[in-house]
Amino acid sequence: MSAGKKYLTLAAALVLALAFSASALAAEPIKIGAFFDLSGPAASIGTPTKLVAQMVTDKINKEGGINGRPIELILGDSESDPTKAVMVYKKFLAVDKVVAVVGPTRTDTGMAVKKQAEEAKMPTVMCVGGDPVIMEGKMGNMDFGTARYVFKTPQRSSTAVSKVMGYLKDKGLTKIGLITASDGFGRDGLRWLEKLAPDFGLTIVGKEQFEPSDVDMKSQLTKLNAAAPQAIICWTIGDAGAIVAKNHQALGIKAPLVQCHGLPGPRYLDLAGPAAEGNLMPATKLMAWQQLPDNDPQKKVIAEFVRLYNEVYKFDKEYPINTHSGYAWDALYLLAGALKQAGGDPEKLRSALENTKGYVGVSGVFNLTPEDHNGLDTDSMVMLEIKGGKYVMVK
Repeated sequence: MSAGKKYLTLAAALVLALAFSASALAAEPIKIGAFFDLSGPAASIGTPTKLVAQMVTDKINKEGGINGRPIELILGDSESDPTKAVMVYKKFLAVDKVVAVVGPTRTDTGMAVKKQAEEAKMPTVMCVGGDPVIMEGKMGNMDFGTARYVFKTPQRSSTAVSKVMGYLKDKGLTKIGLITASDGFGRDGLRWLEKLAPDFGLTIVGKEQFEPSDVDMKSQLTKLNAAAPQAIICWTIGDAGAIVAKNHQALGIKAPLVQCHGLPGPRYLDLAGPAAEGNLMPATKLMAWQQLPDNDPQKKVIAEFVRLYNEVYKFDKEYPINTHSGYAWDALYLLAGALKQAGGDPEKLRSALENTKGYVGVSGVFNLTPEDHNGLDTDSMVMLEIKGGKYVMVK
C-alpha cells in the first residue's frame, strides 16, 4: 500500500472514530433525580407517583428524548421522612451528578430539601401540595427563605382554598369551622384559610387541630359543631380525612364536610365508605375528566394519560388513579420542555422553567412566572361532590 493510500485510510478511520464519538456523546443520557415516599405513611401516594415518573420517562424517550438524548431517572426513597429526604437529595448532587430533580411527595420533606436546592442551584420540580416550598420571604412569624430553583406541579394550597371559598360564597354559606392536621400540609392550609376567609366574606366560627396519626377526631368536631358552622372544612391528606368523615357522620353533624384537594381518589371512598356521601372537595380535572366538555384543552391530554396508566401499563390494578396521579407527569414534561430549550445549565434551565407558558398538562394549563413557580389558578380545578359512591362535578 502506498503512503498516500495509508494516509487516506488513517484519515477515514479518524473521521469514523470522531463521528462515532460525537454520536455516543449525543446519546449520553440526561440524569434526573426522582425521589418519592416509597415507604412510610405516604407510600400509597409516593409509589404510584414513581410509577408515573417512569411511565412518562419511557414516553419522552420513545418520542426522541431531549434533543436526541434519553432521560435516565435516578430513583430514591425519601421514606416519608425529612431527614432521609435530605440524604437522598445530597446523593443526587454529590454522587449521581443529576441536572435536575423531581419530587418529593410531602410538604414536610419538600421543605427539608428546599434549602439544599437553593444552595446547590439545582432546578427541582416538586410534587407536594403545600405552598411553603415555593414561597419566599416572611409571612407572619414564618421565614420561607428563597425559592428561585424550586417549582411544584400540584395546585397551591392558596389556590385550592380560593376554589373552596368561592364555592361556599356562591352557595351563601358564610360561617365556617376548620379542622386541620398539625403537619406542614395542614398548617399551610390553615394559614391560607385564615388569610383568605375575609376576602370571600366568610367568618371562621371555630378552629380545631389533630395529629395525622390520630384515630378519632370526635371531640374536635363536637366543639366545632357547637359553634354552629354552616360548613366544616378539613385540611389533611391520607387516612385521617376518612376518619374525620366517619366521625362527622357518626355525630350527625348537618353542616356539610368539605375536604381539601389532597384527598380525591378511590382510597378515600373505600376508607370513608357511606360517610363519604355528600362530601365536597376541590380536585384536579383528572378526577372528573369524562365529565369535561370536549373543547376543554386538558381533556385530550388526560385521556392519553389515563389510557397509558390503565390500559398499557395497567397500574390501576394496584393503584387506581387519584388526584395525585398526574403530578409527576407534569413535572417531567415541564422539565423536558425547559431542557430542550435551555440544556443542562442550571441558571438557564431555571429561567426556562419559570417562563413556561401554555403547557397543557394533566393537572392544568401551566403559565409560570418568576413570581409564581406553580402557574395554575382556580380554573385548573373543579369542585366535586360524592354522590352514590362516585365523584360528580358540581358548579
